[in-house]
Amino acid sequence: MSGTPRAETKGRSGRRAKRTTILLAVAALAAAALFGWQAVQRRRQVPAYITAAITRGNIVEAVTATGTVNPVLSVIVGSAVSGIIQSIDCDYNTIVRLGQVCARIDPRPYQAVVDQDIAAVAVARAQLSKDAAGLDYARRNASRLAALAPRQYASRNAADSAEAAMRQGVAQTALDRAVIAQDEARLAAARANLGYTDIVSPVNGIVVSRNVTIGQTVAASFQTPTLFLIATDLTRMQVDTNVSEGDIAGIRAGETVQFTVLAFPGKMFEGRVTQVRQSPQTVQNVVTYDVVVAIDNRDLALKPGMTASVRIITASRENVLLVPGQALRFLPAGAAGGPEAGARVWMLRAGRPVAVPVETGLAGDSQTEIAGGGLRAGDAVIIGERQKRPGSPWVPRF
Repeated sequence: MSGTPRAETKGRSGRRAKRTTILLAVAALAAAALFGWQAVQRRRQVPAYITAAITRGNIVEAVTATGTVNPVLSVIVGSAVSGIIQSIDCDYNTIVRLGQVCARIDPRPYQAVVDQDIAAVAVARAQLSKDAAGLDYARRNASRLAALAPRQYASRNAADSAEAAMRQGVAQTALDRAVIAQDEARLAAARANLGYTDIVSPVNGIVVSRNVTIGQTVAASFQTPTLFLIATDLTRMQVDTNVSEGDIAGIRAGETVQFTVLAFPGKMFEGRVTQVRQSPQTVQNVVTYDVVVAIDNRDLALKPGMTASVRIITASRENVLLVPGQALRFLPAGAAGGPEAGARVWMLRAGRPVAVPVETGLAGDSQTEIAGGGLRAGDAVIIGERQKRPGSPWVPRF
């Protein structure tokens, strides 16, 4: 009986020790879990950087703009006289030759004026013939009386009257000649107006637009009405584009131009700058300059009036170091920026971003030339970072 209490005491002590061991193990596991969770959270707060490799290749620097495809030379055909359109001999897309009649204005009113002026000239010439005959008689009479007056066979008054009549005849014939010249000039103008009733093409080309119909009355009293628009040669076209004043300094005649149009979205057309015009164009305080681009359109794919998205290549380099433009724009959190910092890229050193000053060259659409700075092809530069926060997805930051 005496051994029983000691055995019970020993059993209780063993159970307490076992519970203590279990509690300590649980506490250790909880502490390890807490430490691991905190470590994971700390790692999630450390930025994960996105890098890209420096490459070697070709680069072009270009100015982008929009423009309009136009014929090199377009001629507006109008009417110099007023009247009713009697006939039309040219339509859209008609190939015309120099001097070809495209339309006719009713010539009858102008023919009547010509006939009247012809008659007026005839009357004036007849009057001249009549007055010339009278002058011839006055001259002979004045000469005869002038010879008789000294010998008292004719009075001095008669001789003087004959002399005056002769001079009057000379003046009258001079007036008749002036009237004839005036009537002939009026006749020439009337014939010119009659000729203007035929609307002819002034060039070889193609009719781009027609703005007149048969029976329409055209009035040329105040300004010449536009009847046709004729393009001289659609196989040679040009793009008239407006370039902003900030980009115009780098554009020169002869530079290569690439452009696209909506009608052929997958096709790249090429041309060359032929003219950079000095006259500025100001619209809503925005100053632009007209740049003319010559293009070959032998296949007649391009039509007048098409909108062109233009890319003017101002400079190019081959086999140079290229870095993504994002690398030059990237700035780690807490780093100082601004123009005074200069051009630089960031590279990872021992897991931390380190700034590397560089000298840049040409700037392309998505890449920039590295002209100096000790970098080599294959070097990794930081172009952005992703920050992971608890409960949030990975979000890139550039």
